[in-house]
Amino acid sequence: MSEYLMEVKNLKKYFKTRSGMLHAVDGVTFSLRPGETLGVVGESGCGKSTLGRTLVKLLEPTEGQILFEGEDITYARGVQLKRLRTRIQMIFQDPFSSLNPRKTVRESILEPLKLNSALSARQREEQVLELMNTVGLAQRLAHSYPHELDGGRRQRIGIARALALNPAFIVCDEPVSALDVSIQAQILNLMQDVQEDQHLAYLFITHDLSVVRHMANQILVMYLGQMVELTSADVLFERQMHPYTQALLSAIPVPSLEKRRQRIILRGEITSPINPPAGCRFAPRCPYVTERCTAQTPELYEAAPGHFVACHRVGEVG
Repeated sequence: MSEYLMEVKNLKKYFKTRSGMLHAVDGVTFSLRPGETLGVVGESGCGKSTLGRTLVKLLEPTEGQILFEGEDITYARGVQLKRLRTRIQMIFQDPFSSLNPRKTVRESILEPLKLNSALSARQREEQVLELMNTVGLAQRLAHSYPHELDGGRRQRIGIARALALNPAFIVCDEPVSALDVSIQAQILNLMQDVQEDQHLAYLFITHDLSVVRHMANQILVMYLGQMVELTSADVLFERQMHPYTQALLSAIPVPSLEKRRQRIILRGEITSPINPPAGCRFAPRCPYVTERCTAQTPELYEAAPGHFVACHRVGEVG
């Protein structure tokens, strides 16, 4: 049996538009062990959320392969897909729109248990109370509706729903971006505690680099649907090999009057993700661009042990 819980190989997801094929996810490859967190970062429109939705089978992949617990689930259907629903879950970005406004807290958490478990009615009710306790929701809120709660409590409902069927893998699609900073810390700590207790694996999608450094073991950097860099969180914040990653991390504020980080301002036009031309998609904005960059698409390769990058000029950058 594979040591990896989730293996993704050359995954692609294209959407047909009037102008051509939109390359939302274009050749993503990674492996994730049980209990680990893979952070996925990049600017809006880079394909982070599409990647997450494809992995949980809300979207069908165009090409590539997804292996979960050693089983090929790329085009899962019927009984196989229903079984996967108990093992793979998702926490959505907006805790309000992801909940049914007509259902109480109790009913929202109870729903997946009704649909996918063989528990008796009494056991389901006990499980709901246990889940509320796990995510820090007071039992007095069981009959409250989403509009009566703040964002933090609503997101706790979303986490409880995701945990209801004892999954092994959860896609977290910017789960704290809609919350106040003080509430963000509470939710992140809760997610880490639950991960440690239940040995969960997370795919953590975010645009907040300080959050991903706190949460992730590895970080995958995406640009216009493609992977540009993949390594451990510690290594990435110490040494970035791709110029796009360097620009991303240069935007992180440094809380010091003495130590200042030199900000890298990206200029130039963003390549269209619809029928993108050959070459590096970052080339029009890259300060190190050469003719080779505009003519030949760089392949992702291991530039250092455990450090993968897609750039023709690794070693010259920075």
